Amino acid sequence: MDQSRLRADNAAGTAVGGWRIIKTLGHKMVKLHPINGFAAETSSATVILAATQLGIPVSTTHNISAAIMGVGAARRLNAIKWTVLNDGLGVDFDDTGHRRAGILFVRLLHAAG
Repeated sequence: MDQSRLRADNAAGTAVGGWRIIKTLGHKMVKLHPINGFAAETSSATVILAATQLGIPVSTTHNISAAIMGVGAARRLNAIKWTVLNDGLGVDFDDTGHRRAGILFVRLLHAAG
């Protein structure tokens, strides 16, 4: 499959499914104001760029989710609707977190040896 086809499929998937994620994170889990969204996007972009420079694989979805939770927690911890996180995103976070920790551990062992 050529690169343009893969890019088109990725864009279509984001356009179709991405709005649901944005709606859940920005409206259901935490009520965001424009300045909060800017802070979350800026911190998320900073982490993604730093991880890219270090060669660490990160999930952009999980990264922005964590940034949005951080913005909500900065306001107050009960501003985050934790049931939304537990209902849909929690299992996914745990699974990918363990995989990423394993990948990072192997990379660190490889770099040290």
